[in-house]
Amino acid sequence: SGIHHERIPVRTPNKNAFIESFHSVLERECYQRHAFETYEQAFTTVDRYINFYNERRLHGSLRDLAPAEYLKQFLSGAIKPINIAV
Repeated sequence: SGIHHERIPVRTPNKNAFIESFHSVLERECYQRHAFETYEQAFTTVDRYINFYNERRLHGSLRDLAPAEYLKQFLSGAIKPINIAV
């Protein structure tokens, strides 16, 4: 698949701030709102939430647009990309 798993040093969550932020949102907006009884139920619910997060959820870092809408506007030239210092 061309995917390489990389670990960060122990006790350095700041090196992985974006994923730490996502996990916080996932916990708050998905896990805490559902009680799962089976693995399949959990998988389906989390999969649905991740799709929502990536396609329709408004993101402050994307000018309060959903990622799909931000990409559409960017590709049409309606907006310039946001530079994020990493």
